[in-house]
Amino acid sequence: PSILPPLSYPFMIQLAVFLGSPGKKLADTRHNTAWMLTEHLPAASSISWREKFNGRIAETHIHGKRIRLLMPRTFMNRSGESVAAALRFYRIPPGELLIVHDDIELAFGTVTPGFGGTTAGHNGLRSIRLHLGTGDFHRLRIGIGRPPRGTVRSWVLGRFDPVQQAALPGILDRGIDHLLSLIGCSASG
Repeated sequence: PSILPPLSYPFMIQLAVFLGSPGKKLADTRHNTAWMLTEHLPAASSISWREKFNGRIAETHIHGKRIRLLMPRTFMNRSGESVAAALRFYRIPPGELLIVHDDIELAFGTVTPGFGGTTAGHNGLRSIRLHLGTGDFHRLRIGIGRPPRGTVRSWVLGRFDPVQQAALPGILDRGIDHLLSLIGCSASG
């Protein structure tokens, strides 16, 4: 993806979407890294989630600004259904959307914000682009690396090894720092 617009550019994030798939079997998999990030949000235990848009939605305040959070529960390859429904309901343009997702094209532990770009084979992003008709939205990519062997499917649906698992809390903390920075940028615009 391209780089974020300069900090002085007046953009606003109104909806942050965390991609993942429901079910205990998939809970701790690499593909659910973005869902894991929600547990590290400031005051995560006080965020009140409710079922809507084939997902879980919540409102909270970050840097004094109200933001909506969405965790689609449609499984990864149908995430766009949930995201599009939320954007329509709240009348939010795609440019004010932030998608948080795992990314095999980034080395494990890399956390990178971006805007636009290709789906790079990510089924959740592909579904969102299809339902929105555009890829012009903000992204927060969390690197899970490529599989050293085996298929991409078995890698993303697999669990982190013990070394990665030990490093994960620090990586998620960096993800929160990036998320707060993006929301902070929008609050000043």
